[in-house]
Amino acid sequence: MTWIEVIVLGVVQGLTEFLPISSSAHLRIVSEVFFGQDAGAAFTAVTQLGTEAAVLLYFARDIGRLFMTWVRGFTDPQVRTLPDYRVAWLVIIGTIPIGVLGILFEEQIQTAARNLWLIATTLIVFGLLLGLAEKVGRQKVELQQMKVADGVILGFAQAMALIPGVSRSGGTITAGLFLGFTREAAVRYSFLLAIPAVVAAGIFQVPDVFAGDGPTPAQMIVATVVAFALGYASIAWLLHYVARHSVYLFVWYRVVLGLLLFVALGAGWISAY
Repeated sequence: MTWIEVIVLGVVQGLTEFLPISSSAHLRIVSEVFFGQDAGAAFTAVTQLGTEAAVLLYFARDIGRLFMTWVRGFTDPQVRTLPDYRVAWLVIIGTIPIGVLGILFEEQIQTAARNLWLIATTLIVFGLLLGLAEKVGRQKVELQQMKVADGVILGFAQAMALIPGVSRSGGTITAGLFLGFTREAAVRYSFLLAIPAVVAAGIFQVPDVFAGDGPTPAQMIVATVVAFALGYASIAWLLHYVARHSVYLFVWYRVVLGLLLFVALGAGWISAY
């Protein structure tokens, strides 16, 4: 990989990771359109370490509070009645589906699921589902009111993002809105829920990213740092945006991008693999 490719993909990762538009789809599309090759699922997983570091920094106070409450709950029965204790456990529970399915379907995720025809379809279908969730969701439930069933459903919604084009945050936000959560609550939980799964996947796939003609360690460090910086800014922007606006902007963006991708594939301008 060239330095230009590495930097461009790091920028794409940072800008799109937290928006409900699928960073993995954008990395796949940009790689194919501008560089004529797929950067690979491993590259995506490792650069996500940078964006998850941004989450850890941005939500450091919330994460620290949840973790300490969770630890205290093992010895103090009164702590177990606190909303933070329940939320901490729901982050753990919600991580299980993506972990199990990621291991079971690792080969398909890295090969067949990266077909651009499939990505174009998931961009449009899950974009429309996001729009429907925005329209019918009650948007009254806050994060502290989550139930175990909510955590399980949102966990499976996140797991669907193993298919590029679905979007980890998009799937979680969509399910959250359908369950009646406010936009901000759904977004915040999607950030917290992603931390264990993304960090584990990134570390697990570090050896794979350097195989063959992949990037050098120095290039991956630069890409990850770029993703971190832009990811931090993206978190702040998204939380500010969803507190005041609907998610229809992302719905229209996903649909238009999916349609353009169908046109490009149908015309033979780009390859699906």
